[in-house]
Amino acid sequence: MTNARRTTSHRRRDPRRIARKPLAGSLAVAALLGGAWYATAATDSGDGDSSSGSSTAAGASTSASESTGTTATATTTASSAKTTPTTTPKAVVKTPAAAKAVTGTLSPTNTAVTLAAKFPYLTAGYNNTRQWTRTSTAVAPNGTLRVAWPAADGVHVTPLTAAGTRSGADTVVKGAKEVGGLVAHNDGFALLTRVADTNKWKETAAAIIRYTNGKQTFRTKLTGTASNDTSPGLDGQLTWNGSKYGAYFVVHGAGGFADGHFGDKLAYISAKGAKLSGGWSWGCSHNEGIALHAETTGAFTSLCFDDWRSGLFVSTGIGAPDVAPVVQREQCWAGYCGGTFPGRTGDLVKSASGRYATAFASRGAASAKKNSADSSGRGWTVTPKTSTHQVAVAFMANRNSGPGKAIYLTSAAGTENVNVHVAPYGKDRLLVSWESLKGAKCAAGTCTGTFTGTHLRLIDWNGKFQSADKVVSARITGDIAVLKNGSLTWAYAPVTPTYASPLNGASPTATRLRIARLTP
Repeated sequence: MTNARRTTSHRRRDPRRIARKPLAGSLAVAALLGGAWYATAATDSGDGDSSSGSSTAAGASTSASESTGTTATATTTASSAKTTPTTTPKAVVKTPAAAKAVTGTLSPTNTAVTLAAKFPYLTAGYNNTRQWTRTSTAVAPNGTLRVAWPAADGVHVTPLTAAGTRSGADTVVKGAKEVGGLVAHNDGFALLTRVADTNKWKETAAAIIRYTNGKQTFRTKLTGTASNDTSPGLDGQLTWNGSKYGAYFVVHGAGGFADGHFGDKLAYISAKGAKLSGGWSWGCSHNEGIALHAETTGAFTSLCFDDWRSGLFVSTGIGAPDVAPVVQREQCWAGYCGGTFPGRTGDLVKSASGRYATAFASRGAASAKKNSADSSGRGWTVTPKTSTHQVAVAFMANRNSGPGKAIYLTSAAGTENVNVHVAPYGKDRLLVSWESLKGAKCAAGTCTGTFTGTHLRLIDWNGKFQSADKVVSARITGDIAVLKNGSLTWAYAPVTPTYASPLNGASPTATRLRIARLTP
C-alpha cells in the first residue's frame, strides 16, 4: 500500500460525518485557517414515523407513473435552443424530433418488497440537507439480486429473484453501520460497511464482510491501530473483478503523519478475505466523491473530488494525485462540491472500446488558478460559475487522460440538481438521471427548494441527446445494477420527496422498498 507523504493540514472537528471546508492559505497556516469543519449527520438514524412520508407499494410489477413533483400526471419535457449538449452551464439545449420518439421506453416498472425492519430513508448531510439514505442493489452472475439497506439492528441484505421479488429472509449483518458498497455472488454477498473498533477517536472501522449460504465467512477490517486510521463515514465503493475486491473509502487519521486529518484509502482483498498489495493508504484530501470501476487486470479505475486540489480527478494508482488527470475544476468545499459519488451524484461507466463516462452535479468554474498562498504549489482556488448545481457529463478516452470540456444537460439558474447518476443503456447509449428543485435558495453550498421530479435522459457516447427529459415518479437513491440483458434495476423508498427544509431530528422510516426496472 502506498503511504503518501503528508500533504494536508486539515484538522478533526467532529468524529461523525465527512463535511469539509477547503485548504486556505499556505501549509504553514493551514492548521489554523484551512481545517475541516463538520455537520452532525444522521448516518445511524433512529426510527421515525413511517407515516410521515411512506406511501403504500402493494402488488407486483406495475408501471411507475410519471410525475412533475407530487402529482402523477404524464409529462415529457424538452429543453429549447440547440440540438446538441453544450459545454457551458448557461446554455439551453433542444432535443431533436427523432429523439423524442424513444422517450416512451423510459418508463420504469417496479415490484414491491415488504421489509423486515424499519428503513430510515433520509440522512442529514452538510447543513442537515435532506439526502437519501443509500441503498445498494447488486446482481449475481446467475441473475439473482441482493439489496442492502441499513436499519437499527444492522445492515439488511434482502435476496430477490431476477424479477425483483423476495426470494428468502434477510441476512442481517449485526453491528454494521453503513452501506458502503455491495457485491452479489450466487451463494451470497460481500458488503463494505463500518463496524465497532478501538481507537483514539472512538470511531468505527471500515470492513468487508462476506456471507456464503447465509453464514459469515470472513470479516476483514480495512482500518485500525496498525495503520493509524479509522472510518467514521465511508462514502465508499466496493467492486469485484471475479478474483479480488476493491474497496475505496474515506479515512480519518488516528496517529502517524495524518493524525486528525481526512484522506481516502483504496484496498484490495482476495476472495477469501486476505489483504492484497496495491492501492494506497492515503490519497485525495477530504475526498468529496468516490467512484471505482473494477478492471480485469491491473489497478481499478477510480475518481475522487479533491477539496484541496479543487476538482474531480482520476486517481488510479496514485496515492496523492499531484499529477493526476483533471476531469473538472470545481469548488470542492463541504456542501459546494458535486460529491459524494455513491450517495448523491455520479457513477463511472466503461464502454466496450475502453472509454469512460461520469456524471456529476457541477457549478463549473468561472476561474481556476493555483493558490498563491500555498507554498506547496498544489492548492487551487476555484470561483464557481453558477450558484446552483447543474448536471454535467464528462468523457475520458482512457483512465490516464483527462477529458475535454464537460457537457451540461441543464442550465436553469434558479434550479438545483441533485442525485446525479449515469448508467449504460443498451449497447451504445447512456442513461443520465437527476432530481431537480425549482426556486432554489442556496447558502453555504446547500440549497432548499421545491422538488419537481426525477429526470431521465438518454445520450450517446459523444454526448448527443437521444431523448427528451422524461420526468418519472421512481427515485434513484443508490447503486444501480445492470442485468445481463442490459436492464437497469435499483431499490428506493416509495415516498414523496421534499427538499423544502433541512432534516432536523430522526429520519422518517419506510417499511417497503420498490425495486425499479428499466429495460432498453
